[in-house]
Amino acid sequence: MGDAGIPPWCHPAFTRRPAFLRTTPPRLEGMVIALVRHGQTDWNFEFRMQGRTDIPLNDAGRAQARAAVERFAPAGYDLVVSSTLGRARETASILAEGLGVPLGDAYDGLVEQEFGEAEGLLVSEFRERWPHSDIPGAEPNALVGARGVAALDAIAAEYEGRKVLAVAHGTLIRRTISVVTGYAADAFPRLENLASSRLAHEHLAWTALTFGDRPFDLVRAELNAQAA
Repeated sequence: MGDAGIPPWCHPAFTRRPAFLRTTPPRLEGMVIALVRHGQTDWNFEFRMQGRTDIPLNDAGRAQARAAVERFAPAGYDLVVSSTLGRARETASILAEGLGVPLGDAYDGLVEQEFGEAEGLLVSEFRERWPHSDIPGAEPNALVGARGVAALDAIAAEYEGRKVLAVAHGTLIRRTISVVTGYAADAFPRLENLASSRLAHEHLAWTALTFGDRPFDLVRAELNAQAA
């Protein structure tokens, strides 16, 4: 933990180019970042709780990343960044090569939630042991979303004015979108591998444009209907 109990990824110094070294404010308005879930791993295939355990992509995951290049190409992304975990970094490398754009930084703030004692368990076992998700040793849910938004800010500060693909992880993405939109993270459906969720910086805040490749207006309507 940093000063006054602030996690290091939420500290202003988390940005790659610290704000206090800037001569002009970052041009965030209109900045677009797409959060993309990494390709499949063997633990994904087996429906295991993966978290921070650094399981590599399997052959299906690499094929998913190569196939996604055609889907992402029309959007004109300028570069690809990722979390520091290997499955995200390899996915990002495949996408960057296929799109013909640079592979940018790896961000600790984009890594998956630490699932504590649930790491490596089948999802069915996890749900049976901890039906209310209070897992011993797990990273607090609120911190996951907070560091996800801090990572968005750090990426925007480093690559201001560019369109960025950011390869991350399913739970991290859902909890980040939850902070941005105000909807409970558990209300969002599971994200498939290589699904993307686009955000734009508008009116001094991040706005969700899509979730899992669907317009967020449709997702919002479904979430509101569930809550009614």
